[in-house]
Amino acid sequence: MTYKERTQDIYDQMMQGKLLDAFDQYYGENVVMTDSNGTREGKAASREFEVQFVGMIQEVHGMEVKSIVSDEENGIVFHQSIMDVTFKDGNRVQMEQVGVQQWEGDFIINEKFYN
Repeated sequence: MTYKERTQDIYDQMMQGKLLDAFDQYYGENVVMTDSNGTREGKAASREFEVQFVGMIQEVHGMEVKSIVSDEENGIVFHQSIMDVTFKDGNRVQMEQVGVQQWEGDFIINEKFYN
């Protein structure tokens, strides 16, 4: 499976409500994840952030993957997506982001999101 296919599989699982399953499958133990909320180091801290994020969502109205582009030789994947969600506080938000993943073997070791 290519890195591009693995990233698509992550999104496919997310669309089925299996974000945490995809996280467990594809993220490395020493992953570093960065977004507008800061940087988390290690799988446990990064997973806890994802658990908290999922816990804030009341309803997912839709998700679209706009593009996935990969540099297979160097293990780099760029992905662009839009997610339309309502949070438990009642705010409905359409989040558009671009992410850059660095893969090493079967796992993501670094991922940065840009909003």
